[in-house]
Amino acid sequence: MKKIAIIISFVLLAAGAQAQDYNTGIGLRGGLSNGLTIKHFIKSNTAVEGILTSRWNGFNITGLYELHQQAFSTPGLNFYYGIGGHIGSWNDDKQDPTITGTQTVIGVDGIIGLEYNFAEVPFNISLDWKPAFNLVGYSNFWGDELALSIRFIF
Repeated sequence: MKKIAIIISFVLLAAGAQAQDYNTGIGLRGGLSNGLTIKHFIKSNTAVEGILTSRWNGFNITGLYELHQQAFSTPGLNFYYGIGGHIGSWNDDKQDPTITGTQTVIGVDGIIGLEYNFAEVPFNISLDWKPAFNLVGYSNFWGDELALSIRFIF
């Protein structure tokens, strides 16, 4: 019964959703780190995004503040960039064999990407690059976070 209520809620939200202009999007993020993403607009061109990813037998929680603008004069296509921070923990020595045990990290993140909002369906897709620098814990620059996200938008 609970599953049916959730499905009905999503259908009702989808029926009222406007893909060109959305308030919140929830979805999956895939790349070297895989996880979940939620983006919420606080102004017409400003959003906050939360990302929960897993990598190296651990997890990372990221919060970002993003500015959006239309790209290439194409309706539904947006360019965005922003800054934020992360906290995480992993337990894997594959990134550096000299480090052993659980590592807890805190750092800063940047993001730059393109996002397309489909007019026909309540989904969007984005491709972004999210470099990060750990300030606490294993201090290092991570520039390999290229990801594709697919979100249900409402």
